[in-house]
Amino acid sequence: MADTYVGAIDQGTTGTRFMVFDHGGHVVANSYERHEQIYPKPGWVEHDPTEIWENTEQVVTDALDSGGIDASQLEAIGITNQRETTLIWDAESGRPVHNALVWQDRRTTDRVEELEEAGKADAIRAKTGLQPDAYFAATKAEWLLDNAEPLKLAGSRASDLRDRARDGELLVGTVDSWLIYNLTGNHVTDVTNASRTMLYDIHEMAWDDELLEEFDVPEAMLPEVRPSSDEEFYGHTDPDGFLGAEVPVAGALGDQQAALFGQTCFDEGDAKNTYGTGSFYLMNTGEEAVESDHGLLTTVGFQMSGEPVQYALEGSIFVTGAAIEWLEDVDLITNAAQTAELARSVDSTDGVYMVPAFTGLGAPHWDGRARGTIVGMTRGTRKEHIVRATLESIAYQTRDIAEAMEADSGAETTTLRVDGGAVKNDFLCQLQADILQTEIARPEVDETTALGSAYAAGLAVGYWDTIDELRDNWQIDREFDPEMSDAEADRMYGRWDDAVERSLDWATEE
Repeated sequence: MADTYVGAIDQGTTGTRFMVFDHGGHVVANSYERHEQIYPKPGWVEHDPTEIWENTEQVVTDALDSGGIDASQLEAIGITNQRETTLIWDAESGRPVHNALVWQDRRTTDRVEELEEAGKADAIRAKTGLQPDAYFAATKAEWLLDNAEPLKLAGSRASDLRDRARDGELLVGTVDSWLIYNLTGNHVTDVTNASRTMLYDIHEMAWDDELLEEFDVPEAMLPEVRPSSDEEFYGHTDPDGFLGAEVPVAGALGDQQAALFGQTCFDEGDAKNTYGTGSFYLMNTGEEAVESDHGLLTTVGFQMSGEPVQYALEGSIFVTGAAIEWLEDVDLITNAAQTAELARSVDSTDGVYMVPAFTGLGAPHWDGRARGTIVGMTRGTRKEHIVRATLESIAYQTRDIAEAMEADSGAETTTLRVDGGAVKNDFLCQLQADILQTEIARPEVDETTALGSAYAAGLAVGYWDTIDELRDNWQIDREFDPEMSDAEADRMYGRWDDAVERSLDWATEE
């Protein structure tokens, strides 16, 4: 196996990466390309699907070239993707009918409030495990069918979008489906991505007729739902296409479930938190779909071929790494690495709290109209205090989730496995250990999202035989133990709720 590998396409919110892994789970080739963030109106966020696909072709080609690897040496390709981001495309031409609506997009908040006012939220939550929110795909698909620009569909009229969809001439999907379609020609998604649409019954493991009717999304346009690691494969790449080889596409997971898989959280009670644009804290709950009483989501964790679905509890935090990007945008820092130095330069925030609710608040608050807030400033407040408060906000939001997770599951997390770009920041990792009063374990391979999708694909084709091999690959880079007292952590966390309260229900005019 020394000369064969597994590739992973990691299509994220800000860019697309292709990583090639060897049997030991080590990265042997890597390429990354950013794509444009499109903001047509306040609260609206879009991506160009064509740009995403072109970037995917580019990073796959560049990574293989840089690693001196021929595409024929890839035993399989796995896919992981920004979840909930939704697009519709023409089945014959492959042309998107509109930009993709990104998971952060809030344009359907009014529609979600209609559902809540009509008393439908509990029924939706019971079937899907999801708190109705503009975050998920259902209202995005509905909006696209109502509003997609008809001029992008040659010869069609605005009124016939749903007719064409019912006839299977239009396809809808999350980004994994878009990539699988372009790679293989097949319309497929996996169970984890399906579970994020708000159209899928996670108990029956099927598209739900009542939800499809509620959002008027024809079933004919939906992808086939398959296991996350699929021994029957989703399809093969075209040997006459850009890769020049026929490679099985055999695994897919939404990015947060991929990180759960990559962190080898295969057992009930295992938990991880990924710090990316947002942060997503998942705990494996085994074969039981645990219902949350504390604002968490019940979701599909993963499924391997021929095996039962593994469920998870999830706390979705919409803005963490994006708050660091905001500090750059407003010139408080010049790069993300600078945050640790600035935060260490002051002993505290001097009472400043920052709530980074730029796109509303996710778990456990679920307020789509919350907005970013800084409170507690005085004339003596400096940028160092605001930078430190921003890092602390990441730790506080994570504690919100950890407390809800323990309340719902009845299990206390003794070690939290962390990954994502922000965990390279030792100050943040130590701060997180202190605020949670929990050990933080950072793995050697921190690109666990890509690694998880590679593992799923590799298991499907027999590159790895068992999940025990994957457990053996997982190695700790560093552990962070709490250095702060319980009392001090509680004191700092104590005013966080007050700050959050001031951010709620702000964007009343949107």
